[in-house]
Amino acid sequence: MKGNRLKKIEKKKDAPVGMSEALKNPGFFARTLRNILGGAYLESEQSFRKIPFLLFVALLALMYITNSYMIENRMRNINKLQNEVNEYRYEYITLKTDLMTLSRQSNLSKKLESMGIKENMEPVKTITIYTNKEK
Repeated sequence: MKGNRLKKIEKKKDAPVGMSEALKNPGFFARTLRNILGGAYLESEQSFRKIPFLLFVALLALMYITNSYMIENRMRNINKLQNEVNEYRYEYITLKTDLMTLSRQSNLSKKLESMGIKENMEPVKTITIYTNKEK
């Protein structure tokens, strides 16, 4: 009786593990491309059954492209409007500070002196009228 022996199995380094035989064949892609571009693919019965699915995939691709285009446009509009809002906010702040400086009592008195109106230096007097309710 023969004893047990170890077998040495050499792995092929041609293709990675797990690839199908069709992908290992170097002419597979060339033949498939020739069939599709030459029109032989459309002559087979299987291709006619796949047409609705291919149209569905094409529709989904078109919707995806349209959606991404619309999103890019909206993002551009949002950025444009945010820049405008920032500009208007800065303008509001500058106008508000200008108004506050112009409406100070010292600035008003300087402007009114050129018109001939002087600032009253006396304190305000209050006039009280007492009425007799016993008539």
